[in-house]
Parts: sequence; C-alpha cells; structure tokens
Amino acid sequence: MTLKDFISAVETAAIHNSFFHFTDTRNIPSIKQHGLLSMKEIKGRNINVPAPGGNQWSLDADQACGMDQYVHLTFKPGHPMERRALEEKTILEVHRLRISPTILLIPGVLGTTDISNKSGVTPIDILPLIGILDREVIYQRTDWRDPTIQARLQTAEKFEILVPNHVPLQYITNIC
Repeated sequence: MTLKDFISAVETAAIHNSFFHFTDTRNIPSIKQHGLLSMKEIKGRNINVPAPGGNQWSLDADQACGMDQYVHLTFKPGHPMERRALEEKTILEVHRLRISPTILLIPGVLGTTDISNKSGVTPIDILPLIGILDREVIYQRTDWRDPTIQARLQTAEKFEILVPNHVPLQYITNIC
C-alpha cells in the first residue's frame, strides 16, 4: 500500500476518517493563532500554553528522548494518554482536533507502535508503520466487545503519528 492509497482509505473510512490530537479547550485560542505546535516549538517561541496536557514526568520524558520536537497524533480518539490526562486533571475539558490524513505528506513524519516516550520505543518511517497498523480494527466496524478484537484495539490505539515541529491550521479540520 502506498502512502497516497492509505490517505485515500482513511478519508473514505466508515469510521475515523481523520487523525486526532487531544487538547484542553483552554488551548484553542493559541492553536488558532499559531497552529498546533510541538512542545519544543512552544518553548522556543516562548508561548504560554494554559494547559500543556501531559504531567511533568511525561513532558520530561518527551524532552529526554527527543519526542518534544513532534506534534503527537493518534489514529483514533481515546488514546491512553488522553485518558491519563483527564484522570490526572492536566486536561479539564478535552477537545479532539481532527487532522487531515494529508498531514502524512509533510516531510519528516514518523510513527511509533506504542506510546512514543515509553522506554524502548523507537520512531519509524510512516510507511512501514502503516504496514504494521491493524487497519481493520481502526477503520472498519468490528465488534469491540469481543475480547480478541479488544486486545487488537488496545494495541492499535497506542500507535502514534509524529509530525515535526507543527501542524499548520489548514490540516486541522474542526477548528473555527
């Protein structure tokens, strides 16, 4: 499958026809002004973000392994880190930004098969990642109550897309 074939398949999928980035609603004005920035870019521009989302450990881990230079996207809503941010109240009211699949055409986009700042996780080029991704469980209607399907889903929902530096506004499809 080529990258363009995958983009087309996502755009026409029965469910999840975009990628996602979760944020706190308090961050929307800044995103409207600057686009969706990596933490490294936010710090470099000296931008005050009302709710960075991650806890201090997560932010430090991102910086230590170089993941702070990427905007993290998910293939479906409900990433494990989103749930953790809500539980820890680093995000009070979640807003899921929908990102156009054409973001994959930006040079330097990578991906991971697990939470990106987890020890031992190494980013790979996006095309091989797509070959590993369980596309059926993400993009087709499956019975998520089935324990086998649930296990596949729990693995697939940890996959991340890493966009270098920032996601320009034109790729965010649900921001006014």
